[in-house]
Amino acid sequence: MEISGAKLVIKLLEQQGIEIVCGIPGGSNLPIYDALRDSSIKHILARHEQGAGFMAQGMARTTGKAAVCMGTSGPGVTNLLTAIADARLDSIPMVAITGQVTSTLIGTDAFQEVDTYGLTIPITKHNFLVQSAADLLEIIPEAFRLAESGRPGPVVVDIPKDVQKEIIEISEIPCSARKKPERAEGDGKLIEKAVSMINKSRRPIIYAGGGVVAADASADLLKFARRNSIPVVTTLMGLGAFPHGDPNYLGMLGMHGSRSTNMVMEEADLIIALGVRFDDRAIGKACEFCKHADILHIDIDRSEIGKIKSSNLSIVGDVGHVLHELVEKVEASIRIGWSARIASIRMMYPDLRPDEQDTFHPLNLIRVMGETLPEDAIITTDVGQHQMWVAQGYPFRKPRTLLTSGGLGTMGFGLPNAIGAALAKPDKKVVCVSGDGSFLMNIQELATLAEQRLNVKILIMNNNRLGLVRQQQELFFEERFFASTFESNPDFASIARGFGLPSFDLGEQENPELFLRKVLGQDGPCVINIPINFENKVLPMVPPECANREMIGG
Repeated sequence: MEISGAKLVIKLLEQQGIEIVCGIPGGSNLPIYDALRDSSIKHILARHEQGAGFMAQGMARTTGKAAVCMGTSGPGVTNLLTAIADARLDSIPMVAITGQVTSTLIGTDAFQEVDTYGLTIPITKHNFLVQSAADLLEIIPEAFRLAESGRPGPVVVDIPKDVQKEIIEISEIPCSARKKPERAEGDGKLIEKAVSMINKSRRPIIYAGGGVVAADASADLLKFARRNSIPVVTTLMGLGAFPHGDPNYLGMLGMHGSRSTNMVMEEADLIIALGVRFDDRAIGKACEFCKHADILHIDIDRSEIGKIKSSNLSIVGDVGHVLHELVEKVEASIRIGWSARIASIRMMYPDLRPDEQDTFHPLNLIRVMGETLPEDAIITTDVGQHQMWVAQGYPFRKPRTLLTSGGLGTMGFGLPNAIGAALAKPDKKVVCVSGDGSFLMNIQELATLAEQRLNVKILIMNNNRLGLVRQQQELFFEERFFASTFESNPDFASIARGFGLPSFDLGEQENPELFLRKVLGQDGPCVINIPINFENKVLPMVPPECANREMIGG
């Protein structure tokens, strides 16, 4: 049969099980869009390519499977770059299919031409510049395999317009259905050594990150911690990998973790690092992090071993496989002395909570969310104070229920990710917690939300500030405030109504807490503006370039 490159792309996406793609058409990818018109794949028309990239991330983060976004050449590509870089740093599987100018025009500064291949080399797991339509038969399936195997990440497929229009003759399209990635097993001898280290340790701590979520290893992590009575701390990306409220759970470590968690880690004699990269926001000053403890580091990415913190023993392999082996082989242990010491430290450094009568304190608002929403609700955040308040106060009990920008720290992340999550999981409640600064960065995607009528609630914590910037100016720049105050913020509730969405201002409600509970319990989209005090701070906090034990406040 004869088939164009564009139609071949769509047929291959269908074979990969893709049901939804997000994107925006333009001159250089119109042949693909023309072919998409006749496909069963649903297209979500974003209002900005960055939004399309983050919608794809929302689908990928909730399912663990690579999702697809599309953009045209030139500004379509450059608008996608932030979402691609964000996926790279947080190890999110994503395939970005971009249009490119005709092959003969590449390198001539043609209209809407950029070097997509060169721009995306540093921020992708792999990328392709397609030379012929026939090459698509291998490239598209390979893009998904690469995105999902090993340490997940984004892959870019850049397709010139003439390749999209090229007609090739093939007898049939080879079956290239997506296969479940093979798990990279850890070295058996090293696992035996790890078992010995764990059994001999007196004060071990599990330090779990996003790799545990990516490996779908939460169930084995729970068994492992309980069998050997090992306390668990998580990174921001690891929240939900271990259930909040479990006796072994100590909370989030690091810059905005609880003081007791960071102080307990100072007394550990073994750190079992699972799927983490020893990020500076988690460990503070690297040379001071748990310097009296041995480190057992397990990660699928060999390049992360010893990159920031040296380990006494490292295992390169799938965290899920290694954890499963550890569950079977470690001794059952109670560790009464260590548990008692941890309880003592937690009493010495209790978490400080605001007065429950202060309805508009962010931690109280998040407490209401936690009490109202089901445990499988999906929470997305933008980046800033509200993100850290959610991390500190929301009771995450299941993996893939927190979608947040960890590595890149991208403002504008929350709304489009919430849309993607709702597209992938239409039966789940999705709540986006944002700040007024972050929300303005992709506010145009309210149009997409209104068009799709998704079950997404948006809570805007509005203090007319870039809150975390102002907080650091107050604490570390002698209160020299500059460029962190919005002199004129829009009326978010009115703007949302202009997009056709139900919207409210919580400050105008007679019983704000009851009203918030009622709205969160209903189905359908809604935007709620919440006025908060600009003097509220995220505390405690580890100052930049300090050890985690040097926390201030809280």
